[in-house]
Order: sequence, then C-alpha cells, then structure tokens
Amino acid sequence: MLSIAEYLTEEHRECDSIYAEVERLIREGKWEEGEKAFEEFKSETLKHFEREEAVLFPEFEGRTGIVMGPTQVMRMEHAQARELIERMERALKNRNREEFLSVGDTFMILIQQHNLKEEQILYPMCDQHLDPSEMIQKMESV
Repeated sequence: MLSIAEYLTEEHRECDSIYAEVERLIREGKWEEGEKAFEEFKSETLKHFEREEAVLFPEFEGRTGIVMGPTQVMRMEHAQARELIERMERALKNRNREEFLSVGDTFMILIQQHNLKEEQILYPMCDQHLDPSEMIQKMESV
C-alpha cells in the first residue's frame, strides 16, 4: 500500500516529466506538439492541486485543527503557480519562446521549492494523521 507521501510525490515527478517534454519541444520549435504536451501538463498539474485543495488539505485541517499552517502556505503557492501557468499558456499561444522559457524557469523554481516542502513536511504529517488508503481513494475520485 502506498503512503500519501509516495502517492503525491509520484504525481510531482509525473508533472515534472511532462513539463520537461514541453520545454524540449518548445526549445526545438515544435509548437503544435508543445501545445499538446502543455495541455497535458496543465491538466495534470491542476488536477494534482485540486486533489490537495479539495480532499487532502481539508481532511488534514479537520483532523489536526491546524488551518493557518502549511496548508495555507501551499494554497498560496498553488495560486502563484496557476498564475505562472496562465502566463506560460499566453506565451505559448503567442509563439514567444523566450517568454515561455523565462516564465517556465520561474515556475520550476517555485514548484521545486513547493514540492520539497510538501514532500518533507506536509505529506509526512498527513501520513501520520490520516488513513492513506482512504485519502488516496478520495483523491483519485477528483
């Protein structure tokens, strides 16, 4: 059985891998392929955020009573990441490689720091206080 940390860390790795492919395609000037890969990246990333925000965070907060701690920080960082995804999408539609890659670099710095905090702090706390199989089942229904 997977822990919450293992399950969600794997989602992080999958999103990172998809983004690396998007970046490669854009660097090579393969705009149509890059747009398709970007849509997959965006979809998977936003689904991951939704699983955390709709299921994991409220369950953790309800169980622990901690509502202004790590989950609040993660929500704020999700909002920042969503804004960067929108900026990348605009740059992609405008075929602006420099802008896309620049915003993408900013996104990757933010998301790597964000993921590290989740993986080292929040997810282990969730595994300690919540039932992993129940949480994974609920998150997969999102």
